[in-house]
Amino acid sequence: MAHFYTNPQEIEQRSMQIIDELLGERGWSKAEAALIKRVVHTTGDPSLAEAVVWHPQALTVGVAAIRQGVVVITDVEMVRAGINQRRLSDWGGRVECFIQEKEVTRRAQELGQTRAMLAMRLHQELLWGNVVVIGNAPTALVEVLRLSRETGKRPALIIGTPVGFVGAAEAKEILCSQEIPFITLIGTRGGSNIAASIVNALIALAGEEDGLC
Repeated sequence: MAHFYTNPQEIEQRSMQIIDELLGERGWSKAEAALIKRVVHTTGDPSLAEAVVWHPQALTVGVAAIRQGVVVITDVEMVRAGINQRRLSDWGGRVECFIQEKEVTRRAQELGQTRAMLAMRLHQELLWGNVVVIGNAPTALVEVLRLSRETGKRPALIIGTPVGFVGAAEAKEILCSQEIPFITLIGTRGGSNIAASIVNALIALAGEEDGLC
């Protein structure tokens, strides 16, 4: 009969051991490995290790932002729900999501655009200098990039893992082509759980003195 782990710490430890065995040595830094392993752990899919890409400054900027009490703006509530808000608040940070606001809904219906897109537009001043996390809606990602380009202002970091067959891969290609620090998952795969796991990896790294080694 198979042995089933019931202790949460043992489950976590054994999961990471299995992931280490599956991924092997890849030449990642400690921080890069922690990020990738968190994505693989969240999805149960080791092949995603090949799809995670990031700007050279992304991890350094992300950890610094966490330590400075950053505001994390998410496109959907599922991303917000997956982020460890208690640990983020230990640094003075918080998570905001505006997709359910009445004005966002009203304007989205009026313009025939997605609520995620309008949420970013109507609250754009909060985006600049903070961490934007898009786990579901490629339209929100494209809107953030458009607003940044037109205003000359930038988020500190964009985590962009929208999922789907319409616009997701293309939006992430645009993300990878610009200068704002980013973390993404190339292709059509992605999702809110992956976006949240990346934030949680950065929060964990922020708590380690040598987290970026």
